[in-house]
Amino acid sequence: QVQLVESGGDLVQPGGSLRLSCAASGVTLRFYVVGWYRQAPEKQRELVARILSSGNTIYADSVKGRFTISRDNAENTVYLQMNRLKPEDTGVYYCKVGGPIDYWGQGTQVTVSS
Repeated sequence: QVQLVESGGDLVQPGGSLRLSCAASGVTLRFYVVGWYRQAPEKQRELVARILSSGNTIYADSVKGRFTISRDNAENTVYLQMNRLKPEDTGVYYCKVGGPIDYWGQGTQVTVSS
């Protein structure tokens, strides 16, 4: 049984930083593509960053240079380090493991506001 648990969301001021975690059980993350997605109120869910099994990373243009996705194989966890946060980064952040079946976590709320 696959479980993905996101954590680390919070209320932060513009310019601040957060680190999100996606801890997995029932699946070994290093063998799959793992992505972070976000969904703002009344908007579609969008890809933020993705890490491939090779370790290569892909970012949405809106977060390039500010966000970093990484993977800890020993902890079976994928992280999203978010720096210089902006109000438009507000939303629920989800991690997804892509394979024959996609698995999603429950999401963690990030709010960027003064």
